[in-house]
Order: sequence, then structure tokens, then C-alpha cells
Amino acid sequence: MEFIIKTQKNLEGTAATRIKEKLKNAETWITPEGYSGLIILKTTDKEATKKLQEIPEIERTLPIHYKTGSNLEKILEKAEKIAKHIKENETFAVKTKRRGKHNFTSPEINKKLGEKILQLTNATVNLNSPDKTIQIEIIGENTYISIRKKEKWKKYTPEKEDARKLFNKTTIIQMPYWGKPQIARKFGEKIGRAAQAYEIKELIIAPKEKMNAQEIAEFIKGVKKGQQSRYKIQKEAYPWPTKKVPISLWDIYQATRDKKRKKRTIIITDPKGKTINAIKENLQKDLRKSKEIIILIGSREGIPRGLFKFADYIIDLTPYITFATEHVIPATLTTLYQLYSKEGQT
Repeated sequence: MEFIIKTQKNLEGTAATRIKEKLKNAETWITPEGYSGLIILKTTDKEATKKLQEIPEIERTLPIHYKTGSNLEKILEKAEKIAKHIKENETFAVKTKRRGKHNFTSPEINKKLGEKILQLTNATVNLNSPDKTIQIEIIGENTYISIRKKEKWKKYTPEKEDARKLFNKTTIIQMPYWGKPQIARKFGEKIGRAAQAYEIKELIIAPKEKMNAQEIAEFIKGVKKGQQSRYKIQKEAYPWPTKKVPISLWDIYQATRDKKRKKRTIIITDPKGKTINAIKENLQKDLRKSKEIIILIGSREGIPRGLFKFADYIIDLTPYITFATEHVIPATLTTLYQLYSKEGQT
């Protein structure tokens, strides 16, 4: 039997040592062709698959079903053998990881091999949660093909409700952090990063009174810097397009009073409020039916009490504990999603 073993970078040697301790007649090729995080394993141990699951340094174990050269035609020649692993009522996807220089691309393999398998079977393609995944691992001049069953852990599955449906209609009204310019900017970065991470509808920076111009300018610079750093990561990590969260400046009283926002639910986070459990049934309904969710968040001091009468809900997220300013956005939005999701309502 042969396997491709995937590990964290720089843990290949440790994993290989553990493999040789557990498996009989194990031959390992660490960092094949110089690519870190990989081990090629050959073994005659019939319990290899089970034993490899006992090694925590191993991230993923891929049994090698077929090997060929790193040539598009040679890879496509394996379609008939691959098709035998897929039943006509199953779904499948082709995924390719290419390492090295070649005269073809990973999407090209996915498309052409997928088309050939469709011709040979009555199966259908499902890119999000397939019954079988044809994993093409290209390492220099060698190509390894593994047919995997549905994964136990997966990011995007049908039963998980897309959190963006809630966050895309959520506006945060955030009181700015003030103080020494350098500190204000630092806190601004954390808030900007959090707002962008959740891809909310809008972030409104809302002072309650006249502020030092330099302090609020530094805070806003920090917000923009934090936003940009997170946006850059999102563009590289997500398989869908993302956009920057709009950021504006508005007096907190005027922002809350705004009558143009229809069918909205206003939430204030404050230790004087009720716990989630006390209001969760009504809040669940409002999170779904409202066209906009508006959340007011304080900074160094709470939301002015005069605004409480405009709120539909005043929530104490964690009684007897006060959140740090930069933690309120993640804590609030994560809690609301748990209520909003269909899973959270069962």
C-alpha cells in the first residue's frame, strides 16, 4: 500500500518517525521533490489506515489508487479506472493540487477529467459536498490519484446556513476609542479588522460629542488599516468574491434616529440589559424578518442611556463580565448567528 501523508510544515520528520514506530515495513520519502508538509509512504502493514489515524502530527492520509506521469494525456487515461470507483447514483468532484511547472493548469485537469468521468458514469457533479472526491496530487513529474469518500470535517456543507445572510444586513454603530493617538489607532485596527471579517453591511463610527480631531483621525486610520489587512486575506482565502465594508462617520444620536431605515431591529449591548436566554425566542424571529439589524457598541464607556428607548433589545451577553472594546463585534455577531441559524432554532 502507498499513501500521501500531509502534515503541518516542518513536522514531516516527526510524523515519519511516528509512522515507523507504529507501522511494519514502512518506507517514507520525506518532503518529496523538496515540497514541505508531504510524505510518500510505502508499507505492507494491513492495518496502516487505522494506525495512521492515531498519529496527531498527520493532517490527512490519502491512499494512492493510481500513479502516472505529470502529463495531461496520461492523467486523462486513468478516467476509466477512476470511473469504476463511482456508482451511478453518487456525486463526485475532481480536485487538483499541482506542485511544480507544467504545461497545464489545475482547473484544466478538473474540467477535462470531470467531463470524461461524466461520460463514463451516470453520476453527477457536486463541488460542495460530493460522495466521492477524485484527488489529483501532482508532485513534480509524478502524479498520484486518490479517490476519497465524503470528508468528516468540511467547511461548506448544505446543513450549515450561510452566516453572510445575517451579517450582510447588519450595521454596526461603533463609538470611537479615544486617548493617545497611537493607542486610538491601535484599537481602530482591531475594530476595522473585526468589521471586515464578518462582512457586515456597514460600519458607522459614531461619537456622542465633540472629539479631538487628531484622536478620531488616528482611530479612523487604524480602522482602515485593519480593514485592508483582513480584506487582503479574504480575497486570497475565499472561493467567492468579497468586498470592503462601507465605513462612515456620523453622530450617534442622528445615526440611531435615522427614519430612512425601515423594518429594522435595533440592539444595544450593555450590562443593564437582559440575557440572551430571556429574549431569544422573539429575537430569533426579528433577526430573520428584519431588513436591517443595527447594533450599537460602546467604547471605554457604554452607549448613552437616552438611546435605550430606541432599542428593540438591550442585551447583556455575559453577566458580570465586561468585554474589551475590540472583542464586542466578534462576540455579538457570533452569538446572534447562533440564534439566527436554523440549527440554533432546533
